[in-house]
Amino acid sequence: MIQSNGCAAQSPSSDLAPWTFQRRAVAENDVLIDILYCGVCHSDLHSIRDDWFPGMFPMVPGHEIVGRVAEAGSAVTKFKIGDLVGVGVMVDSCLECENCRNHQEQFCPTGVQTYNNMGKDGLPVYGGYADNIVVREEFVLSVSEKLAPEAVAPLLCAGITTYSPLKNWKVEKATSLQSLV
Repeated sequence: MIQSNGCAAQSPSSDLAPWTFQRRAVAENDVLIDILYCGVCHSDLHSIRDDWFPGMFPMVPGHEIVGRVAEAGSAVTKFKIGDLVGVGVMVDSCLECENCRNHQEQFCPTGVQTYNNMGKDGLPVYGGYADNIVVREEFVLSVSEKLAPEAVAPLLCAGITTYSPLKNWKVEKATSLQSLV
């Protein structure tokens, strides 16, 4: 197990407060990331307050994570210690079901969210309001050293939420409002 320090809500009515906890050990396909920045998303607040569904407490939220690789499992091929990386809303999935094969891991029946979820090992998963996180390699993204990591973190949720439909629908720059009609 890996020692972690973060901020957790102990219940839907509590404020975030410092909390020490254990993360799962790094497996052969995992990356341990020392977190540098974590964006603050309104869905974190909704999760903490049980606005959408009952949460798992204590809850360490945060799913807009940028950090540096501190350890790489023996089968990891895409990352090495020191790499600048990012993590969004998922940390694991089966990678074998039809959804995963079609790059729709968010619909995987055994997909693991970044927090407020149980890992495939049966242990609670805690998010990025912490000093580190363990993530399966396939859910880690390379971040260019040319970018400011504090500016990249929010792009891992709000940015991709906006970018994906624009790309999917091939939206291009409009020269006037009339061109949008």
